[in-house]
Amino acid sequence: MGGKFDPITLEILWRRLIAIVDEADASVSRTAFSSLLRDAHDYTCMFTDRHGRELAQGTFCTPGQAGAMALGVKRIIKSFPLESYKPGDVIIVNDPWLLAGHLNDICVLSPVFYKGELVAFTACVFHHSDVGGRVSSDNREVYEEGLFLPPVKLYEAGKLNEAVMEIIRWNVRTPDSVIGDIRSQVAANYVCAKKLIEMMEEEGLKDLDDLADEIIERSEQSMRSAISKIPDGVYPFEGLIEGAGGREDVRIKLEVRVKGGEVEIDFTGTSPQVDWGGNVVYNFTYAYCFMAIKSSMDPDIPVNEGSTRPVKVVAPEGTVVNCKFPAAVAARMQIGHFMTEMVFRALAPAMPDKVIAPCGGTPAHTYIFYGQRHDGAPWLTNVIGGGGMGASSKRDGHHCAIFPANGANTPVEIFESDTPLLVLERQLITDSGGAGRMRGGLGRTFIVKVPDDDFAPRPPVVVAVQGGRYKYPAEGLFGGKAGARSKFLINGEPGDPSGLTFCKPGDVIGFYAPGGGGFGDPLERDPEIVRRDVLFGYVSLEKAREDYGVVIDPETYEVDYRATEELRGKRRSR
Repeated sequence: MGGKFDPITLEILWRRLIAIVDEADASVSRTAFSSLLRDAHDYTCMFTDRHGRELAQGTFCTPGQAGAMALGVKRIIKSFPLESYKPGDVIIVNDPWLLAGHLNDICVLSPVFYKGELVAFTACVFHHSDVGGRVSSDNREVYEEGLFLPPVKLYEAGKLNEAVMEIIRWNVRTPDSVIGDIRSQVAANYVCAKKLIEMMEEEGLKDLDDLADEIIERSEQSMRSAISKIPDGVYPFEGLIEGAGGREDVRIKLEVRVKGGEVEIDFTGTSPQVDWGGNVVYNFTYAYCFMAIKSSMDPDIPVNEGSTRPVKVVAPEGTVVNCKFPAAVAARMQIGHFMTEMVFRALAPAMPDKVIAPCGGTPAHTYIFYGQRHDGAPWLTNVIGGGGMGASSKRDGHHCAIFPANGANTPVEIFESDTPLLVLERQLITDSGGAGRMRGGLGRTFIVKVPDDDFAPRPPVVVAVQGGRYKYPAEGLFGGKAGARSKFLINGEPGDPSGLTFCKPGDVIGFYAPGGGGFGDPLERDPEIVRRDVLFGYVSLEKAREDYGVVIDPETYEVDYRATEELRGKRRSR
């Protein structure tokens, strides 16, 4: 078909590439064992050309994994000479510094051959609930955090390496689930490779080189064009992230430098790496910086090697955003997820209509539970909890959103079938969204009880929490107010979310996710929309008056416009 494609053919081929990855993605939903993958969707599928340049990723992927893979796959494939790859090879690796920053993210990568020639690589990263180790944010070194796999061949020319599988089996608490999920990864890669070859046959392509060049070059041009709409300049921001368990705060200092069609984000001056699990590898930092630029500039530009080229990140080695081995990294999202927010905060003065206020889902809250059932059988589950999303200049924030990560909330029925625990309550928290012309999204409660009947699990039930916003709430933008903070309670009393909590039968564990920040002056919010929020239970009558200056009759729930106008006038004059 030559080296160039007409626009219609190129669009058809591009859409087909996305459909191929999405079909592999769908196979995961049908075959994965753990609810973290099957229901919460914490995984990413993608494929590259034969040089390791990212071509396409799934429609529903996790930015931290996808952005890190775009950098990491190019390095992983060089672990073996290109001429040594054979059809049927499968590589497995979870080196945090090669991939998405912690051991739980295991990558399975497969070469794709067509008519005897290597034409592509297909890869998927799954967030495995269980990789062994001490599952806690207060680990001091990566050695404590579980099984570490450098790039090794899980299959060689189609033959399973039983020794590697046995090493994995004997280092995790729930081997059947972990092995089942790894087999799901192998299947996803197989689906992706099979459909890619079918496309090449039908379209008469002998390789993907010309198509890859065209897609990557056009994506790069589009990204540079989008970036050029930001006024050239240097946009600084400096913020604090709370240390886990009362540890020292982490200072993030950055400058976003925009010039022409390029962006450089420089973290010089940021805190050094820490002695707990919040350290972030470079790939993960890059991924969420790129997420900020991409989502605010033009969300519709394809994500591949080309769209990443105009975005540069400078992160001095040894800082908390580019840590050195063997730093503890299991809770890297407690700091890494903030990179998107920090870049938004820096760019807000230049493009206020393109950013959102800080989110309660930053960082995503992860609740890990494990122990033994009453009959001694081991169990483990991992639940991701979202908080309220920050508001934008045009929209209220979504409730319970996992942003900037991407995932879904595990249904209560699935959680209770996976564990011997009971869910007492899961609901939105009134008044948790930050007030503003646009209101921040609401957080939620998730309250769990350890049963004390004949089927009670053997004590202890171990609970590990990774999260944030216990000290610093999600702030508002341009006059908006902050959302509510997080809380972690054991039997109604504050617990320590930074380490392991050992629970016994009858204990009640309460997780309170934070709300998102508001956007704009709350006194500018339409009183009828405030009334609607009150009727829906999002805002109380008291907060409608206190935060929004809206007076609502407690019996009829109608707005008293005269009293509202007087109250707002007094507030504005102050």
